[in-house]
Amino acid sequence: MKLPDTAHTSRPWRIHEITPDFRLYDVWALPTPGGPDDFPHLVRQTTGGDTSDNPSRVARVLFAIRWKLGKLFGWDKPDAGVGARVATLRDRLPDDLRDGPAGPEFDRLPFRSVFLTDDEWASEMSNRTMHGVLHLTWVPDGNGGYRGQMAVLVKPNGLFGKAYMAAIAPFRHLLVYPPLMRGIAAEWRADPPQGAKPAA
Repeated sequence: MKLPDTAHTSRPWRIHEITPDFRLYDVWALPTPGGPDDFPHLVRQTTGGDTSDNPSRVARVLFAIRWKLGKLFGWDKPDAGVGARVATLRDRLPDDLRDGPAGPEFDRLPFRSVFLTDDEWASEMSNRTMHGVLHLTWVPDGNGGYRGQMAVLVKPNGLFGKAYMAAIAPFRHLLVYPPLMRGIAAEWRADPPQGAKPAA
């Protein structure tokens, strides 16, 4: 379920300290019900994901087109990535986060972990169009349990980056995120946290 921006901005997340120049693009409630200690399971499932296994055929096609365009125009070359075109956000971390764990790395997607706490994890990626942050948190669900929450923060790369983000917004909201949420729910049911009761 898409959430208002305040679901992210009203909470004292550490990500606010290091991304004042990034814009919040999306906030979603994740269909991942669990207990207070299940956040690491969500992080592990996320790092194992891939755009090619999105449950929507349309979304898979859109991702495939995006990767082909990136290859054609050089959007995703190594010199456009984190540590090349942009500095890693780890360089902005306060000492306590820098000395803590960055978090697990992704198996297939071009993200790098930035920091991990008991209820918050940030990863980043960069290309010719933008520098983006995937921010996952673990929040009370209002019914005695917990669930994941996902925020996407972006710093577009110039006018081209702003135009690109504006152009893909309708596809992102209508064709990518809804099936992504269904896929996350299905994976959570198929591989629940240890000790969780199976879904009825």
